[in-house]
Amino acid sequence: MAVSVFGSNDAREGGADYETARAVGRILAQLGYDVANGGYGGAMEASARGAKEAGGRTIGVTCSVWSPSANAYIDETIVAADWVQRLTKLVEIGRGGYVVLPGATGTLVELAVVWEQMCKKLLARRPVVCVGEFWRPVIETISRAGPKAVGIVSFVPAADGLRRFFSPARAFN
Repeated sequence: MAVSVFGSNDAREGGADYETARAVGRILAQLGYDVANGGYGGAMEASARGAKEAGGRTIGVTCSVWSPSANAYIDETIVAADWVQRLTKLVEIGRGGYVVLPGATGTLVELAVVWEQMCKKLLARRPVVCVGEFWRPVIETISRAGPKAVGIVSFVPAADGLRRFFSPARAFN
């Protein structure tokens, strides 16, 4: 079972966001999950790298509109025709849940699509966990505006907190 990790292409090796993403991949792999992401650089590379360092399996969903080539830490590459198909595939693959790292508009869209589908009961409830405080203002604002949105997205201060939401037993169901 896979967890889809959403995050910025701008996270750089040695930086805090990169190392957080790397820890996310490592922890998910240690718990028995495959790590899926967009397959490119930054947080995507880092989460895949962390998973590989822990002996895990990685899936990258790239897009032929940009570049079909995935980073060196991806075991399986799925090439989508466009960004909508790419996003749809990442949501589908994330049967174990979703981890959201700091990012920009692309990460916001990924978070919003998962959140909206769960609000509308189009997607079965599963963990949606933001690491750090980056997305908290957005989540709190939307939750005040829409009561159905409350309680779907959770927060952990650091990657280690993911163990509360992703158990080894769930990885194999």
